[in-house]
Amino acid sequence: MRIRPFATVAALAVTALTMTACGGDDEATTPAAGSATTPAMTSEAMPSASASATGGDAMTFGAGCAAVPTSGAGSFEGMSTAPVATAASNNPVLSTLVSAVKQAGLVDTLNGLSDVTVFAPTNDAFAKIPKATLDKVLADKAMLTKILTYHVVPQKLSPEQLSGTFPTVEKQNVTVAGSGEAFTVGDAKANVICGNVQTSNATVYIIDSVLMPPAA
Repeated sequence: MRIRPFATVAALAVTALTMTACGGDDEATTPAAGSATTPAMTSEAMPSASASATGGDAMTFGAGCAAVPTSGAGSFEGMSTAPVATAASNNPVLSTLVSAVKQAGLVDTLNGLSDVTVFAPTNDAFAKIPKATLDKVLADKAMLTKILTYHVVPQKLSPEQLSGTFPTVEKQNVTVAGSGEAFTVGDAKANVICGNVQTSNATVYIIDSVLMPPAA
């Protein structure tokens, strides 16, 4: 596979990508309901973007990577040095997820895990959920914990290992389909829009829909 420089592809992809950005670790505003991700943001519609996440062999992929900061704590390099919940809090495209993790009291739990895979929904993914439904879930700590832990697989999965069915921390299985740089996750067929992002304890695949456990 020919890996194109991140900066070049980011310039081509940025006009096709819109993501909500929120500042600060302690504030995360839920996007207005109905601002669903457009087809241009799906892995099928977007051109590929690849870049080195850590300066080593780990390569990110997907045009959604263009929305990740190019420097600082929220950049690929910055995220690679922090545990997953902390790394996500530095990435503006994941601010709603971070708010939910804090609401569920899972920051220390996620940061304390070793060698996991996390499917991380973007702000726009949460915006697909009707506001009344999202508010109800955020107010129910048990349900919120169930949903969030369904996004975590207790093993590190490289892109070559990603296709298959895996147990989650929530205990139910999640299925990933696809290959190369095109993957969908779960019954929601969430698209991986930025994959193989490294943190100090996890491999992260940023997705465009929120996953729901089968019995949720």
